[in-house]
Amino acid sequence: MLVFHGESNMKIVAIIPSRYGSTRFDGKPLALIAGKPMIRLVYERAIQAEKISDVFVATDDQRIYDAVLAFGGKAIMTSAKNRSGTDRVAEAAERIGLNPDDIVVNVQGDQPLFNPACIDELVEPFFIDPDLGMSTLVFKITNKDEITNPKDVKVTFDRSGFALYFSRSPIPCSRDSSNHFDTYKHLGFYAYTRRFLEIFRNLPEGRLERIEKLEQLRALEYGHKIKVVVTGYDSPEVDLPGDIAKVEQIIE
Repeated sequence: MLVFHGESNMKIVAIIPSRYGSTRFDGKPLALIAGKPMIRLVYERAIQAEKISDVFVATDDQRIYDAVLAFGGKAIMTSAKNRSGTDRVAEAAERIGLNPDDIVVNVQGDQPLFNPACIDELVEPFFIDPDLGMSTLVFKITNKDEITNPKDVKVTFDRSGFALYFSRSPIPCSRDSSNHFDTYKHLGFYAYTRRFLEIFRNLPEGRLERIEKLEQLRALEYGHKIKVVVTGYDSPEVDLPGDIAKVEQIIE
């Protein structure tokens, strides 16, 4: 029998790391989608997850902080010096005062249509494996263009469901065209124990992390396992201003 947070003292908290500056889309978290700032749409979906006990936005920008408070959300100011979204989440978890065994969910702030059930799926392995430190969410690719697009991160995993590698390149890459196999896309959502978050934030930047610009490779390079959770729910990403119209079409 699984023991969930409602039956124990363990907290499961969602934290949405949010930066104003972006090389491709400045001010993205505050961009309006169907009349609401994107960060609000993400926040409202996160609080719908059954196993989440609280939701916070972690930012280094006063404009985002004020916008979250304005719609009744919770926000935490964090340092502008964080190396990655995970490092920002780790700082926020420390400021909130979470315990080592509490679970922290890192929610992507640019995926405003994610299904809240994804978060419940993401945290479930922690109740099966008490030694687990980190999990992440993937989706079986149905749009073949995503296999070759470097924007869409691919992942391979072992027979026990632990990640082997993440890459912007197609992986696995078949030598023979006759091979037919599934390719999985990384959705960028993570869950960790607060204990593992502290380990992660103190690791030096990894060589592969620096090359691929993928923070999760830091964990793999230093020998830590990441449990892969395959979800049946895709999660469209707002990467460029032109993506907003596509998301609004889906909402309508």
